[in-house]
Amino acid sequence: MHHKRNTQDISLGGMRVFSDENFSVADGLDLDVLLPDGSAVRVWAEVVWVRELEPGGLSRFEVGLKFTDIAGPDLQRLASVFSSAP
Repeated sequence: MHHKRNTQDISLGGMRVFSDENFSVADGLDLDVLLPDGSAVRVWAEVVWVRELEPGGLSRFEVGLKFTDIAGPDLQRLASVFSSAP
């Protein structure tokens, strides 16, 4: 099953996402991170924290992820997005 999550605060080490799905710390995820050009990079991540949000908000949970594996070419593509950001 594919879920789209709103990504915030992304870096080469991890990211914060908003999700309606509740995760547990240490859950492993494989994700496609969409880049501004419409392409995607595949990352593997581990949940490091979960915070339940107030009802009626953007989503039910805020989730902190630490990247555990990214293929070399995908890491370079992700890094190039950060280096070209204003």
